[in-house]
Amino acid sequence: SSLQPPACSMQLGLVTYQWGADWDLPTLIKNCQQTGIAGVELRTTHKHGVEPSLNASQRKDVANRFANSGVELVGLGTVCEFPSPDAAELRKNIESGKEFIRRCHDVGGTGIKVRPNALPAGVPVEKTLEQIGKSLDELADYGSGFGVEIRTEIHGRGTSEIPNIKKIMDVSKHPGSKLCWNCNDADLHGAGLAANFASVQDRIGTVHIHDLISGYPWVEFFGHLKGAKFDG
Repeated sequence: SSLQPPACSMQLGLVTYQWGADWDLPTLIKNCQQTGIAGVELRTTHKHGVEPSLNASQRKDVANRFANSGVELVGLGTVCEFPSPDAAELRKNIESGKEFIRRCHDVGGTGIKVRPNALPAGVPVEKTLEQIGKSLDELADYGSGFGVEIRTEIHGRGTSEIPNIKKIMDVSKHPGSKLCWNCNDADLHGAGLAANFASVQDRIGTVHIHDLISGYPWVEFFGHLKGAKFDG
């Protein structure tokens, strides 16, 4: 008999950042059904209209649409970020994250995507990384009451460097605090892809991939995902 490759439990989904950004929700779900896309992360501000401002009946409608579709609502993609040295700005972002957590629960999603996003000038790097980590833990603790995890996108100047992400996650120890691996050039910096991936692989909840002709070492990367038994 011919040798079959080992079964792989990870699945292909869609984040509506570019593809799908201009589709309303019925179109988005239909297109995913027709192309075999298993799940969707809905980026805030885009045409699908799934936002914290939806009223209770609208949120129930969204949940029902996904429940009856065979397409999983993986979660909501927010622009909440936590590097600001301004206490009021930081608190505003954390409270916005909590609102997204509540709405994510209402529409049947399992997580929200947030981002660290920057290292502000004039602030010690370690202080910013600790602040981001503590903010993530506050949200993860809140989210655990709603069955919603926090997925920190590896993003932003300085904060996309994996050693810095590792420091953030060393502060944010809550089991509901996860990473969204973003397939950045910075993943290859320093110790290289294999070592960088291994340093945080147990915290990865979702993965954003990009154009497969971008030059990122996709074959090696998917091998690391399989080795880590990633099933997202």
